[in-house]
Formats: sequence, C-alpha cells, structure tokens
Amino acid sequence: MIGSTRYPHVFSPLDLGTTRLKNRILMGSMHTGLEEAPDGFARMAEYFAERARGGVGMIITGGIAPNLEAGVGGKLSTAAEAAQHRLITSAVHAADAEVKICLQILHTGALAGTPACVAPSAVKSRIGRYTPNELDHAGIEKQIADFAQCAALAQDAGYDGVEIIGSAGYLISTFLVEKTNLRTDCWGGSWDKRMRFAVEVVKRVRAAVGPRFIVIFRIAAMDMLDGGLAWDEVVSLAQAVQAAGATIISTHFCWHEAPVPTIATMVPRAAFAQVTGRLRKHLGVPVITSNRINMPAVAESVLARGDADLVSMARPMLADPELVNKAAHGRDDEINTCIACNQACLDHVFARRTASCLLNPRACHETELEYLPAARTKRVAVVGAGMAGLSCATVLASRGHQVDLFEAAAELGGQFVMASRIPGKEEFRETLRYFRRRVEVTGVRLHLGQRATAAALAAGGYDEVVLATGVVPRDPRIPGQEHPMVRSYVDVLLHGAPVGKRVAVVGAGGIGFDVAAFLVHTPGDHGPDLPAWLRTWGVTDPALARGGLATPQPPPAARQVYLLQRKASRPGAGLGKTTGWIHRAALKAAKVEQLAGLAYEGIDDRGLTIRLGKDREKSRLLEVDSVVLCTGQASQRELVAPLQAAGLMVHVIGGADVAVELDAKRAIEQGCRLAAAL
Repeated sequence: MIGSTRYPHVFSPLDLGTTRLKNRILMGSMHTGLEEAPDGFARMAEYFAERARGGVGMIITGGIAPNLEAGVGGKLSTAAEAAQHRLITSAVHAADAEVKICLQILHTGALAGTPACVAPSAVKSRIGRYTPNELDHAGIEKQIADFAQCAALAQDAGYDGVEIIGSAGYLISTFLVEKTNLRTDCWGGSWDKRMRFAVEVVKRVRAAVGPRFIVIFRIAAMDMLDGGLAWDEVVSLAQAVQAAGATIISTHFCWHEAPVPTIATMVPRAAFAQVTGRLRKHLGVPVITSNRINMPAVAESVLARGDADLVSMARPMLADPELVNKAAHGRDDEINTCIACNQACLDHVFARRTASCLLNPRACHETELEYLPAARTKRVAVVGAGMAGLSCATVLASRGHQVDLFEAAAELGGQFVMASRIPGKEEFRETLRYFRRRVEVTGVRLHLGQRATAAALAAGGYDEVVLATGVVPRDPRIPGQEHPMVRSYVDVLLHGAPVGKRVAVVGAGGIGFDVAAFLVHTPGDHGPDLPAWLRTWGVTDPALARGGLATPQPPPAARQVYLLQRKASRPGAGLGKTTGWIHRAALKAAKVEQLAGLAYEGIDDRGLTIRLGKDREKSRLLEVDSVVLCTGQASQRELVAPLQAAGLMVHVIGGADVAVELDAKRAIEQGCRLAAAL
C-alpha cells in the first residue's frame, strides 16, 4: 500500500486498549437533515456505508438528541428508535468490519429551536430563537440520565461508541462559561462547580455502557468567546473528563456565536491543530483535532508534529468518500478536495434542507443519484468546460459514453478560475486540479481553445449535445460606461486589467463582494500565512487571553473601495448563511463603504455620480479612478436555436440555463444529474 509509505502516521493503527482503529482518519460528525427524513435511516445507512468502503477508520454520526428538549430532529431515547439505528450500524459493519461507528449525542440547549429549550440559566443565545428554561435540580438530573440512556441505547443499536459534544454553545458548554451559567448552587459559581455537569455526564455514560465501549468527549479547546474558558480551565476539564471515563478527547474550536471564522474556506489549513497538540501533552488518552484539514498530506503533517492522535475530516468525506482509499493507493491527485464553501452542507442544514456537497451532489443522495454503466453508449458533445460542463462530461464518460468537451478558452474551469483568484478562495484551485485529472481518468476528449460552432456540432455525428456555455456580464446601461476607467469583473479577475487606488464596485451581490475583497487585498497580506491570518481576526494564544481572543489587527486596505447596489436591501443579503457574515466583516474591517438604494447618474473624468435618498433626490460624486462592473450576467444560448433546427437533441445546463450569480452548486448538480440520466 503506497499510502503507508507516504503517510506512515495516517495509516498507523491506533490501539484504544479495548479495540483498535485501522488508521488515524475519522469522518467527523455532520448533521445532514437525513436524521429527520421519512426514509432517512435507509439513506443514512448507504451514506455511511459508502464512507466505510472508502477507507475511513472511524465514523461519527450527525447529532442525535437524547430527549425532546434537546432540539435536533433525530432522537434516540426508546428501544424502537434503537431498532431503526441498527440499519446504519449493520450497513457500516457489513461494508467494512474494521470500521468503527460512533453516535454523537447532541443536546443543543439554548440553541434548540423550541420553546421547551433548557439551559443552566435563562440566558438567551445571541443566535437562539428562545430564552431557555432554567433547569432545576431535578431537570439537571433528568438531562444527565437521558445522556446515559441514549448511550446505552446506542450500544444496543450496534454502535461502537458515542461522542458527547461539550462545545459550540450547546447545553454542556453553557454550564462551563460564566456568562451563560449564572447559578450559585452546586452546578454553578466556581470552576469546579461549573464543570460538574460535563464530568457527571461522562461518568454516567461510562457506567451505562461498561468499560469496552468507546466514549469520546468533544471539548472547546479554544472557544473564541468573549469571557470564554481560560486555558487552565480547558486543561483541567479535559483531565477531569479523562478521569471520568472518556476513551478519547476531541477538540473543537469556537462557539457558534464566536466572531472568528473557523471552518470557512478563507481559514488556513489546520489553523488550530497546534492548540490540540498543547492540550495533548496534558492527557493520557488519544486526542482528535479538526477544522480545515482536507487532504491526506495535511493530516500526515499534523500527526507527525504530534499535534493529535487522530484527525477528523468531516466535510472532506462529503466531497470525496474515497479520500482515504485514494491516499492509500497514491491517487492524491484524484481527490475531490473539500473547499470549505459550506454552500450545500452547512447552509442547507441551517435552512432545514438535506445537506449535500457543492462538489459532490451524490453526498446524502446516494440512493437516488447513481452513476450506473450506460445501457447504450452514445457520442455526446459538451460545449463549455466550466463547472456544469466538466461535471457533466466526466460523469458521462465514467458511465461509458464517448464525450468531446469543447472550451473556447485556453484553460478549463470557466468562472471558477476567477473565483480561485479571490483572496481566501485559494482552495478553489484544488477543484480545478481535480477536474483536470478527472478529464484524463475518465477519457473525456478535451478541446481547449476551440469554440464550437453549430455547423461543426451538427456535422459531428453526435447523439446528444450539452450546452454549458455559461454567461457573459450583463450590460448595466450606465451613462458614460464606455469611459476608459470602466472595467468588468472579467477584465479584473481573469485578464488582470489595472485598477486605480480609488474604486467603485457597481453591484453588491456575490461577485461584487468577491471583487471588493480582491481589490482591498495586498498580495501576501495573509492568504495561507497562518500568523498573519490569526492577527487579522484577533486570535491569540489561549494561555494569554480567555477563549483565545485578542483585538483584531487587519492589514491596511490596498485601495479605497465603494460597494454599490441599486436595491435598497442590505448589501450581501443573498450571501451564504454561514459565510456571509465573514465577508461582510472582512469588508467592514477594510473600510469599504457600502451604499444601497441608489441610482447611477453617470461616469466621467471626475468619477461616478450616484443619486441617493428616499426618492434618490441627493446627488453624490464618488471621485474614483476606476469603476468595476459586477452587475449580473446573461446566459450564452446562441447555439440552441441552430442546433435544434439541425435536428439535434440539445440540453442546456449551468449559467447557460439560468444566469444567477456564479452558482457552481446548481451548475455541478445539473451537470451530474443530466449525465446520470442520459
């Protein structure tokens, strides 16, 4: 096995005393929405089994509630519910008997979206819907007993262990922090009393399941919360939980309320693993680290440094369930790397939709989106090598079809090439690498720098034609837009057109935010530079400040930028739920002035004149050197009519179908689903 030589730490087994893990990579917990779906257990069984076949050493399920007040949809508190879970454990163990699967017990506490939510004190979370009900002594005892009962039922259901989540602002963590635990009884006040609930939960769980069952406790090693845990408290809690019976300590970073991004694409890889390494030195049980570890080489370096015994790769297992097997056989260049965009996973879950993956629409849809061998081989032309065309062409070829992929540009990737040039989106280059390799592996015939014509396609003998010709910038019709200071976002991001020091960005959707981020950024001011990134967001040594929070020190902006939109709504209102706040905070730190509800009067040598006010009665001149147009897109569909007139079967996907922002999620899913059906 090549992987054991290249990644000796990753592929080293781990002895837990009572059982053994075959390697050091685990699939971390992710709530998917399947937990609440009518056919969710059958779908989860295949979802987890596919990851087990992919080579992972251990799997942790999405969060399962121990009782009704815990708030998450899936619950395990009865024997009947345990019987349903046996579908999952049986499927995983049948896929690979060596793979361990643990159920995560999740009590969301004050974050439960129900008026019945409970907490140590009636302190409303900034992001919670309800003020929680303060638990009395009997209520606390009931919650502890429910954790223990849930663990025992998980054992009956065939799980190899449980993970108790004691971080993120969920119930257990709210007992730990003074700002959410105002009690003065034996469950609050001093540190020993505040950590009592967490320790009691672990003790009762261990007593309920016996000595051989895996018990993982997830701790906020650095909660990044104002008034959060001090480092000595983190260490003493981990040691107390270890003494109470935890098999493994898993480190987590931040609460949901924290002002620091921890899992989005702009976070450097393995940004917090060294904190786990420091905690590990104080413990005698294996320790898991997590957050932005998305490739086997990153996992290997973390393990080799001694920062952890195990590496959690959660969303990377959505993107590529075969990640571990590919690493084992020296096929790293074929890994569909998680880019931490959150668009189809976390954003879906927060919108109460089934999770998936922007890069892999099969994730959580394994039972209904299948890439089966084609019953009849067809010759298919795919026009456009953006995300829609690439996904469609490679799935078609993997099913056995003969595929020609035409791209007018000199490189594949389309709009994704521009996205990869935005500071903080460097990970997008991994997707371009993946598709370049995927084209080779599947045998797609790629024709770069070749603009397909209707006549050539009609004469090509194709059974079907897929148009994934993408978009062109929409004309905003602003008086004076022909002025030399005016650029389109394509000019700036793709062709490197020069831009002055004072810039008006016209259009404040996703593209406008990206262009603004590009313009205020000085090359090298952070990107993959971890120390600079930590300074920018105000993250420091947790031994120096509670929660690891310091005053942010963003670098000075490279330009003065105005971000403008016609709509009166807040700029960036349509950005992703879990990442939009990050983009808004970054532009605010760069002193980008955002203006909405305006009209564009004209562009001339002085700059851009706009009209503001309730009735747009106020005129204002923005004395800028450059204007960058990010005013939407129009579909390129000029080949549709002549191809249909020639009698060809034509399919239109991606931006050529619907020109909405740069929606790679929809484009890739459209391409994959069409390819699965042809």
